[in-house]
Amino acid sequence: MADHQLYMMVGLIVLGFIAVGAVAFAFLSPTMAGGDIAQKRLDGVMGPKAKGSRIKDLTAENNAQRRKQVQDTLKELERKQQEQKKRITLAARIEQAGLDWDERTFWMVSGICGLAVTAAMMLSGQPLYTAPIAGFAAGLGVPRWALSFLKARREKKFLLEFANAIDIIVRGVKAGLPLNDCLRVIASESPEPVGPEFRSLVEGLKIGVTLEQGLKRMYERTPLPEVNFFAIVLTIQQKTGGNLSEALGNLAGVLRDRKRMKGKVDAMSSEAKASAGIIGSLPIAVMLLVYISTPDYIATLFTERVGNLMLLGSAVWMSAGVYVMRTMINFKI
Repeated sequence: MADHQLYMMVGLIVLGFIAVGAVAFAFLSPTMAGGDIAQKRLDGVMGPKAKGSRIKDLTAENNAQRRKQVQDTLKELERKQQEQKKRITLAARIEQAGLDWDERTFWMVSGICGLAVTAAMMLSGQPLYTAPIAGFAAGLGVPRWALSFLKARREKKFLLEFANAIDIIVRGVKAGLPLNDCLRVIASESPEPVGPEFRSLVEGLKIGVTLEQGLKRMYERTPLPEVNFFAIVLTIQQKTGGNLSEALGNLAGVLRDRKRMKGKVDAMSSEAKASAGIIGSLPIAVMLLVYISTPDYIATLFTERVGNLMLLGSAVWMSAGVYVMRTMINFKI
């Protein structure tokens, strides 16, 4: 009987320990396990919507940060370009024309041009007071006009090959080549002036110039909107990341569309340009014909002071008319 009571007491004690352990496990296990069971229960009640909402919030936050970073980069680039436009020097204009001259050489050429025109005016029997004026105008105007002409011609040649150069980068990036290797391919394979520009960019990268600084120098040498777009795409991709091949592929498409639109505009405005050229050259052509047929009739314009003033006034009005016609038919894309 005593043994039976002893067994019952042991059994009750064991059952008590089991009950206490069950209670402790029920109340303490979520805390001891780091809340995994509670989180699983919460996920089971809430379903996958809670996870999806958290992922969407994180994605929206990342997109907002990236958008803000892109906007800050664009504002910084715009500020730098505005400062650059304010300080275009004579050396920068010579470099944009593709010449290797320095400022001293340019001023020497300007002086020679002015002296040549002055000597030609004096040898042709023109009044002495007109020769220095014509020489001064020629010395200042003709070399600068030549710089503008060479700059426009160089930029036109650059745009013919620039889209193809961007396509080389797109294909190289898709094939797994680094950006610097793609730039080297363009520098060695592209014709002038695209090849030399990218060669200068690659050489600058070799000596420690950053990509942003190199692109800025390229834009200073070739101030085209297309080069500005290219610099913005590479600068933003370098700072914020993204698909470079897709961005440059879209840029190449935009450049080709701009080129196609410019061709359409030139074709549609060709008639107006021809009419303006005929109207602008008609007075000069008539004056030459009258001078050839009856030189005494028109010689008064060159020998009398009143005639000289009339020629000067006619030149001013003709210049104003040509400028107005050029402004009306010169469309910028």
